[in-house]
Amino acid sequence: MTVQECYEKMGGDYADVTSRLRTDERIKKFLLKVADDMSFSNLCENLAAHNIAEAFRAAHTLKGVCSNLSLTMLYKSASAMTEALRGKEEYSSEFEPYLDRVKEDYAVTIECIKNID
Repeated sequence: MTVQECYEKMGGDYADVTSRLRTDERIKKFLLKVADDMSFSNLCENLAAHNIAEAFRAAHTLKGVCSNLSLTMLYKSASAMTEALRGKEEYSSEFEPYLDRVKEDYAVTIECIKNID
């Protein structure tokens, strides 16, 4: 799959990322680093451990990565997760639907990235 097809399939904004990074090779280089970024796993682990401050930090970092790479679908769910955690000190079951959405969007994003030619 091409970089553009990847962006279409994962709900990203190809035109936006291209305006910043200019070439598919450069975009691909940074996309491949997304799978190595620990923000998603840190979010999951810290939320499971009820460490809300670190879960917030991880969600916020993931949101930033997605913003920079125009990964719109994952950005939106990471942003919603960030806002759900913002200012909270204790774990709440209200976080679970947000995390489920992030997990779904992350899985789609990583699967698309793995299939780039």
